[in-house]
Amino acid sequence: MLSAIADALRTVGSAIATVVTLPFRLLARLFGGASRGGRTRRV
Repeated sequence: MLSAIADALRTVGSAIATVVTLPFRLLARLFGGASRGGRTRRV
């Protein structure tokens, strides 16, 4: 019983964490990609 509740909370928590961190990961890819030298070329 407790393990089922723990699994449900873990699933909900991971879904919330994904939704919350997604925009920050996109912003980090946009701004961090230039400094990391990802797809952008430095001249």
